[in-house]
Order: sequence, then C-alpha cells, then structure tokens
Amino acid sequence: MAHTHSHSGPDGNRTRLAAAFGITALFMLVEAIGGWISGSLALLADAGHMLTDTAALLMALLAVQFSARKPNARHTFGLLRLTTLAAFVNAIALLVITVLIVWEALRRFYQPQPVAGGLMLAIGVAGLLANLLSFWLLHHGSEEKNLNVRAAALHVLGDLLGSVGAIVAALIIMWTGWTPIDPILSLLVSLLVVRSAWSLLRESLHELLEGAPGNINVDKLKRDLTLNIAEVRNVHHVHLWQVGEKPVLTLHVQVIPPYDHDALLLRIHRYLHTHYQIAHATVQMEYQPCNGPDCELCFDDGNDQHNHHEALEGHVHRH
Repeated sequence: MAHTHSHSGPDGNRTRLAAAFGITALFMLVEAIGGWISGSLALLADAGHMLTDTAALLMALLAVQFSARKPNARHTFGLLRLTTLAAFVNAIALLVITVLIVWEALRRFYQPQPVAGGLMLAIGVAGLLANLLSFWLLHHGSEEKNLNVRAAALHVLGDLLGSVGAIVAALIIMWTGWTPIDPILSLLVSLLVVRSAWSLLRESLHELLEGAPGNINVDKLKRDLTLNIAEVRNVHHVHLWQVGEKPVLTLHVQVIPPYDHDALLLRIHRYLHTHYQIAHATVQMEYQPCNGPDCELCFDDGNDQHNHHEALEGHVHRH
C-alpha cells in the first residue's frame, strides 16, 4: 500500500509521481485496448497488472497532496485515510478482474482464439518502454526518497516482468503460431496481480481496523520504556494505530513520582520519537497502581493492570 513519509521536497515528489502516473495510466489503456483488438489475453492481464501500478501511484500522489493539508475540526487527522479506503476498494476490484482473466484463460485452453502477434509485440515493447521511463522518473532525484516513491517504483519494477513476458509470448506466436502461450502467460501475470492485490487488501484492511503498524512491536515498546527510563515502573493500556503512515499512540505509564513532571514527560516523548519514530503520542502518567475497568483493555499479561487513575495526564503532540 502507498503512504506518505517525506524527507525530500514534496513538490519534487508530486511532480515525479504525477509524471509516472500519467505514463502508466496511458499505457494501461493502450494495453487494454490493444489486448482487446489483438485478442491477446496476456496483454489484458498485463493491463490489469498495470492497473495495480496506476492505483499505487495515484494513492501515493493523493497521499502527498493530503499530507500538505492541515487538519480541521471535522477531520482532526486530515484526509490521509482516503488513500487507505481507496486501496481497499482497489484491491477488491483487482481480485475480481483476476478471477475473470483466469476464467477466460482456462476457457481458451479448450477453445483457442487467434492472436495478432505483431500488434501484441508492438504494444508489449511500448509497455516495456513506458515502464522503464516510469521507473527512471521515480528514481531520478535526491537519494533520500519519499516512501511513496520507493513503493511505487517497486510496483513498476514488478510490472516490467509482465511487459517482457508479453514480448516473449508475441515472438513465440509469430515464430511458431502456438497460441496457448497467450493464456499461459496471462495466468502467470495473474499470479503477480493476485500477489499485489492480496497484499494491498491485507494492509489496507489492517489499517482500517486500527491495527498496529507492522514495524512496531507493542510488547517491545513497553519493555524498552521500562528498561531505559528509570522512573517508569509499568506501561499499560497501550493503543497504537496509524493514519496514513503516521503512527498514533496512547498509553498509561506508572512512574516513580518525579521531581520534574514535565521533564520526565518530555523524556518519554523523546524516547518514543527517537527509537520508534512516534511523533504523535498521548501519555497519561500515574503514581499509583490503578484498578479502573478501562485498563482491562491493555495488552499486559498481568499483575498491576486493573487501574483507578489518580495522577497527571500529559498530552504532547509533535507533528
């Protein structure tokens, strides 16, 4: 799935993503139309694969655009979730398209269809050149890349395989007239589409269900805070999710009553930001073990997890 986490200039990212999106979308249509005219199921399948790239580039482009918008009273996290919702819908559509392509491929094994090898070859070569140009655009610029750009480049790199396969199949048809290579190749390309679509579906659904980011281990985070900040006795009632690519964290921390409450709170936030790249955290500091019902929701395995909150609450948000 494509989200935004930019260290380089957003305008440069937007320009490169927009150019790659335009090229990929154009040749997706060319392949779809060419596959229909030539009778090549492999080109249609590769057009479906290019649709995954087009969707990834579009979501990356939208993420860069939405990340520049300030949150408001109605959307306090901005509109980054739109990219996740689009990814979810796109993944379902791709899986449906793949089922249709596989069904047609199986039918063609029993009822072979004529394929215009020359047209198939021309479109395959054009698609290969388009993918190479998109890949160059996404890698052209500063070395420190936006995560969206890197993810989109990987999608395009995978699509190069489909274009190469279409060229090989076209040559085999032109030289030997063996048309079953077309549905065989379409099945292979469909595997690539299913892989991309399933990954997209799984990641987008995980985020929509408020799942924790896969690169952050909640249990390790709790242990690290306890081991590395001497005043922290216990970390519980942890909730971690992400909006776009922004991790968001809330947690309760039982601490030894500090001499300077604000300084300890700042150290906790700095540790989360430095070691886990969490810049948006809400930390509730407690001086006594608590017994309130809310803390039954925590992920701890044990001992002082039921709490009644007595203490100070620190809300520090850094963007």
